[in-house]
Amino acid sequence: MSPVIPIHAAAATGCQTAPVLVERGQREVFCGLTGIIWLHRKIQDAFFLVVGSRTCAHLIQSAAGVMIFAEPRFGTAIIDERDLAGLADANEELDRVVQQLLARRPDIKLLFLVGSCPSEVIKLDLSRAAERLSRQYLPDVRVLNYSGSGIETTFTQGEDACLASLLPVLPRSEASTPDAAPAQLLIVGTLADVVEDQMRKLLNDLGIAQVAFFPPRKSRAMPQVGPDTVYLLAQPFLADTARGLDAMGARRLGAPFPLGSEGTTLWLQAAAQAFGIPQARFEEVTAAPRARAEQSLGRHRTALTGKRIFFFPDSQLEIPLARFVQRELGMDLCEVGTPYLHRQQMEPELALLPANTRLSEGQDVERQLDRCRQDQPDLVVCGLGLANPLEAEGMSTKWAIELVFTPIQGYEQAGDLANLFSRPLARKLKLVA
Repeated sequence: MSPVIPIHAAAATGCQTAPVLVERGQREVFCGLTGIIWLHRKIQDAFFLVVGSRTCAHLIQSAAGVMIFAEPRFGTAIIDERDLAGLADANEELDRVVQQLLARRPDIKLLFLVGSCPSEVIKLDLSRAAERLSRQYLPDVRVLNYSGSGIETTFTQGEDACLASLLPVLPRSEASTPDAAPAQLLIVGTLADVVEDQMRKLLNDLGIAQVAFFPPRKSRAMPQVGPDTVYLLAQPFLADTARGLDAMGARRLGAPFPLGSEGTTLWLQAAAQAFGIPQARFEEVTAAPRARAEQSLGRHRTALTGKRIFFFPDSQLEIPLARFVQRELGMDLCEVGTPYLHRQQMEPELALLPANTRLSEGQDVERQLDRCRQDQPDLVVCGLGLANPLEAEGMSTKWAIELVFTPIQGYEQAGDLANLFSRPLARKLKLVA
């Protein structure tokens, strides 16, 4: 088992100063509505009402894989030709749909009106509609809004917009003194319930008693936030949410993201250092899960070491994933593309990547395809729209969206994460055998 790496080791090294290829051309990416698929599973008394077209409804239904007779916690208020032509009052139509929804689903305590490309095109003011409906239905139901439009965003930014919309309703806490030690650790980003339970147990075992997760499982259990709060990002695509928490007085702990054994160790270590946990205690608590993670990763290293991988920009998980596959699985990086490079949040990750890593931000898909074909990688991580054409050219691919839908954070999921990369190569070997 490798030794614990001090958090300050991630400083002034790696590819932090490497040049970045910035591209602004045609992109291949889902829209922010896709975030509803994991958000609606997390906040168990919330409902996500997309104000959009039938195309929006088909997208979410297809991505979620929900059967026609299921009762998911999302739906679509369809904007049809009458709305687009101005023949109907869109606000009256929306009020009617919300009334019917809440009458049918009294379990809903938090309702999100989710904007889409069509609702933005007709200039429907969903923020004003949310305020009006909230006044009508509080205290039973709170109504908020955010945009899931894909006009200028990538699909994971839907979660960022959702969490940012919740910040104004979070209860506030006050530090006892200006320089008081942190009283609460806030984990920010949607995690599967099993991962959340694992993280809470590890942090509690370290001696950090006050641990809250945002978003919570129930809307009535929103965490308090204030100057006595420090927070760790569990997802790398929450820039607006992080800025909002900073404005509320909370302090972000810089760390790599909890992917793989090394990333999880450094992530937990940032929390331990903030709360003054002795190093001996940290080693004691993390030794067993780290050993399990190392053992599970070992089963995949043989298949992946020396293999070349190319990341197309899709989810903003690309840089942490590149660090994981390069350092813990021995893969060689051809190109690491990301929709947006947030240097402040990615600094600890960039410090752990090789200095010669080819980084790209944004996308000009045809040029990037040319570079990919020239590199001839063993594995390509990309969106669904590119996967099948590249498979037809003989390349092995991994759907980027699967890495968002699957629980991959933490020690216990390290082997599952590695398996997502080794499986396409194993499948190819079976097909050519």
